[in-house]
Order: sequence, then C-alpha cells, then structure tokens
Amino acid sequence: MNSKLTNERLHRRAIVYLRQSSPEQVFQNQESQRRQYGLADQARELGFQEVMVIDDDLGRTGSGLVERPGFQRLVAEVCSGEVGAVFCIEASRLARNGRDWHHLIWMCGLVGAVLVDFDGVYDPNLVNDRLLLGMKGEMAAFELSLLRQRSLEAIRQKARRGELQFLLPVGFCWTESGKIEMDPDHRIQESIHLAFSKMTELGSVRQELLWFRREKIAFPTFPRERGERRGVWKLPVYNNVLALLTNPLYAGAYAYGRTETRTRVVEGQAHKTEGHRKPPSQWTALIRDHHAGYISWEQYERNQAMIAANANMKSRMEPKAGGEDGHCWPGCCDVGGAGGCCTWSTRAAIHINHVITAAVRS
Repeated sequence: MNSKLTNERLHRRAIVYLRQSSPEQVFQNQESQRRQYGLADQARELGFQEVMVIDDDLGRTGSGLVERPGFQRLVAEVCSGEVGAVFCIEASRLARNGRDWHHLIWMCGLVGAVLVDFDGVYDPNLVNDRLLLGMKGEMAAFELSLLRQRSLEAIRQKARRGELQFLLPVGFCWTESGKIEMDPDHRIQESIHLAFSKMTELGSVRQELLWFRREKIAFPTFPRERGERRGVWKLPVYNNVLALLTNPLYAGAYAYGRTETRTRVVEGQAHKTEGHRKPPSQWTALIRDHHAGYISWEQYERNQAMIAANANMKSRMEPKAGGEDGHCWPGCCDVGGAGGCCTWSTRAAIHINHVITAAVRS
C-alpha cells in the first residue's frame, strides 16, 4: 500500500476521469477506453470504497479551446472536499493546456487529494511531486503543440505541391489518380457555365441571383452533412452564387488556405471562429493552370474586380441611404434595379431570401 493513500483519503471518493480527443478515437480506439475504464477496478483494489467514473469528455480535445463539461464536473467534485484521489491513465488525459492542468493541481493541493496514474501516486503538497506533476503537464502541452506543428507543416507541404485532397466545390471531383476533373454530369457543367456567363452579362452577383430566382432555375449544391456527399438541386441563395464566382478552382487554379481560424477570449474562455478570408498573397498554395477550369484566369480576375467595385460602390452609398440613424427609409430598396440605397453585405446575407422572394413575387 502506498503511504500517500492514507485512511483519510481512502474514506473519501475516488474519481476516474476519462477522455479521448476526437469522435474518431472514441469509435476506433476501443483499447484506450478499456484501459481507462479499468482504472475504476484499480481504485477499488487500492482500498477506495466509493468510485465515480466521469466520461463526459469522450471525443473532446483537452487543448482548452472547447468546453469540457466532464472536466468542469471533476473540478467541482474536487472543490467539494470529498475527493481523495483523481485517477487518469496519463497526464494528457486530464489536460493538454497549462491553465486547466495547474488549476486542477492547485485545487487538489488545497483539499488534500492525490493524483494517480499508471506510474505512481502524486501528492501536490509535496515539493518533489508538485515539480513532477508540473513537468508532466508541460510535456503533455508540448507534445500536443509538437504534433500539431508537424501535422500542419506536412499538410502545407503537400498543398504546395497541389497533391492535398480536400472537399471540392460542385462541378469538380477527384480521380483515382488524385487529379481534379470536371464533374461528368453535363447538367452540372451547363449550370456552372450559365452562372459565369450571366456574371459577364449582368456584372453583379445580386442581379445574377435575381435572374436565377426569377427564372426559377435550380442550382446544384452539396449540403453540409456527415456521410456521403449527395448533390441537391434547388434555387440558389446569395452565398451559393458568391462562393462560385470567387473560387479560383473554377479558373483551373489549385488553391488552399484561403481562409483562417481566429481565436478570441470570451468570458475567460477561448472561442474559435472559422472561415475568415485571407488576401491571395497569404494563401498557403496557389497553382495556376493546375486542372481544366470552367473559365480562364483572366475572366476570374475580371469577376473579382467587378465584385470588389460593386462592394466599394455600395459602401460609399451606405451613409447617404436613409435617415440619421443609418437605416433605410421605408420602401427605399430598389430590388429590381441595378442600384438601390440598401447595402447587400451583412444585411443581405441575413435577409436575402426574404428580399428576393418579395422581389420575384412583385
């Protein structure tokens, strides 16, 4: 019997904390789950009468960028003073960031609880154990950072060669040899060619959208759902048309890293937001003439220039549109014309369906 497992601690509750970093690991790495659940039997063999298993965080990363209800429940149990020991398979299961790890160690030290893994029993109130726990936590965080850095660099290198495969937009597909080709469905090809020809004719994303909706011409899309991708034909919305016109893949260019993820702190928690566009000079990879496209690179650049010019024109018109509070006067939206005092940026992305439906009916 380990001398750190005193009678006082054995009469308290033992907590077994389980965590796996992703849903894929939960389904594929069953052996790790069995080992972690087996810690409950180990706790009973060491003399604990009451053992609680917390497995709420299966499939959640310990990086600190996502909510972990199981870890929060663990800290709350430790704070109650009724926990004698916290069992985990290794330090990285408890946390892979210093904030959570050191906070838990500090709380265990306050209430006199020990941490137990397959290597031993650690008392945070003992200097040597506290030092060893600190090193274990730093190594877990460093290991995650190192693995992420290596993985990201490998992805970037493969993308710079134009070999990294990712989900392609409608109208393209990967071949067995890893090449990008046009979708063999001629109806899909014709609809995409029509979209680009209408942009050349009308010179406006909004006007093109209105034309598609007015003529009731369906457009192919891929819903963002898990499992096999299945194309769906439906009337387009603003984001469908804009995404098609601004994607360089349709001009035969391989492009990767066009958006980035940003992290901000909200109420003491890190929150990630994805999809923030980057200028072309900051893209990870841009290889022109990589595959057969629907338009030329010159036409793609002309489309981007028209879209940017329209956006700049609308932004200059916005302060003049409406009353002193910056809102449009009632009935001022010239939906059917080329101008109009209402802007179609964020407001359009939210209300575009209602506006377009009303315009088509009128």
